[in-house]
Amino acid sequence: MTAEYIKSVIKTVPDYPKPGIMFRDVTSVLEDHKAFTACITLLLEKFQGMQFDKVAGTEARGFLFGAPLALEMGVGFVPVRKPNKLPREVVSESYELEYGMDTLEIHKDAIKEGERVLLIDDLLATGGTIGASAKLIRSLGGIVEHAGFVIGLPDLGGYEKLAALNIECYSICDFDGE
Repeated sequence: MTAEYIKSVIKTVPDYPKPGIMFRDVTSVLEDHKAFTACITLLLEKFQGMQFDKVAGTEARGFLFGAPLALEMGVGFVPVRKPNKLPREVVSESYELEYGMDTLEIHKDAIKEGERVLLIDDLLATGGTIGASAKLIRSLGGIVEHAGFVIGLPDLGGYEKLAALNIECYSICDFDGE
């Protein structure tokens, strides 16, 4: 399976969640066993040979790609959650959205000093979610230098934002200007 096949499976929903937005629905990839398997395989191939101690996935669709990738890599998985979803002591990071603020949390004991963490999410748009996730992990002494995505939207500035945070990004398929 190729990135082109995966891209062909991703359904686009015009004017969702508001007029003018072309929503890239990654759940259509999850519905297609070949495409879903190919996503995990391509992410694994990209990051193979790099040393990671953990994979962290952002709520909620980052869990769907990050957890199976962590299993294949033989490392633990760390969920990055919205507030008040984790039962133990957490660290939090707030970040700006287009219209307001949001907050992410991880368990305070999920990352150890010096652990190398690969960040995974379904989609890279502005980079706010992954940027905040990286700050959380780094606040615990973790090392974040790479992030992987199924979909990238280069027009929205996320690649540049994360490059400024010294995070190298990889996406399986980009929708550039589409």
